[in-house]
Amino acid sequence: MNARNSSDSAPVPFGTKIRNWWNGLSRFQQWGVLIPLVVLVYLLPLLNFFPLTTEPGTDYEIALFNAARMALLAIGLNVVVGQAGLLDLGYVGFFAIGAYVAAVLTSPDSVLYGDYPWLAVVPIAMAVTMVSGVILGTPTLRLRGDYLAIVTLGFGEIVRLLADNIPQLRGNQGFQGVGGPPGTYSDGSPIFVQTDGTPWYWLTVTAIILVLILVGNLERSRVGRAWVAIREDEDAAEIMGVATFRFKIWAFVIGAAIGGLSGVLYAGQAAFVNNQRFDVITSVLFLAAVVLGGSGNKVGVILGALVISYIPDRFQVISEYRYLIFGLALIVLMIFRPQGLLGARQRLLAYGRQGYRKLLGRDEPVATESPMKDSGKGVNA
Repeated sequence: MNARNSSDSAPVPFGTKIRNWWNGLSRFQQWGVLIPLVVLVYLLPLLNFFPLTTEPGTDYEIALFNAARMALLAIGLNVVVGQAGLLDLGYVGFFAIGAYVAAVLTSPDSVLYGDYPWLAVVPIAMAVTMVSGVILGTPTLRLRGDYLAIVTLGFGEIVRLLADNIPQLRGNQGFQGVGGPPGTYSDGSPIFVQTDGTPWYWLTVTAIILVLILVGNLERSRVGRAWVAIREDEDAAEIMGVATFRFKIWAFVIGAAIGGLSGVLYAGQAAFVNNQRFDVITSVLFLAAVVLGGSGNKVGVILGALVISYIPDRFQVISEYRYLIFGLALIVLMIFRPQGLLGARQRLLAYGRQGYRKLLGRDEPVATESPMKDSGKGVNA
């Protein structure tokens, strides 16, 4: 009884208070809080002043676009790593495929160049990356833990090496003049240009909102519950009748599509694609954004992406120290928040937390371990 009273009187962490307050709001009240926040996010390019600005070291609007693009990538990787618990070290491969599809179809340097509208290129690129996810996932998703990580790492390297060695992909020379979204101002000048990051930022934020709605609905569906069951214990999930292989393929395909979308946005803004931006380090940074933010938590991985992308740009003006500051920030986060900025909640049912609270009289615990833990079983024999 004393232990029960001691547990009840323990101070509640600030993050848990915020989470409980948010969960206590109705859906209408949550939208009432979210709408002003979304408006503020859209207005960020106009708030170009200290301490937010990254200038003179880095263009502020471009830095915001890069952070938003990283957030979109982190959301896609979170579907694979955070939701389904599949350690993917080659996610940069899907990002590269999306960028190269956009370049091959819209750059005058490509042999397949045509007058393809950008709005048609986007679904084509996402479809190609989804097929790539199926091709990668079908023979490899029976592997687990470190073995799966090694295979996906090899996939990312294969994509980069193909870009190096296939003459039509132009290696280091790359593709110039990659097309972007349509639209002009009243004076006839194009809206989406390489030097103005604001329209690109607004477009990427809009894509993030749409993807969050899609992924949020999936989490609350049978698919999301199957992902969580696989993440927590794949053997138990399979015994209970969950088609683990099929749902893991779905996670790979959806994550690949989001990565391909981010690649198309990157290629359009840079208007240039070559083989230099798709290495292993870039892939590790994608994974770091998910781990830092809180694997399995959509809002957390967005915050993690902001830390990974914004801090180096913010301290570009003192470039000799920026990676030191970046590294110290990562160390502090790992010491005080080992589960990430916003840890994932381990629940198998969409309304499990309400039932948990009513049954036990206290809130559902927050995960303190990464869902990427190794099961110790290399192959699902």
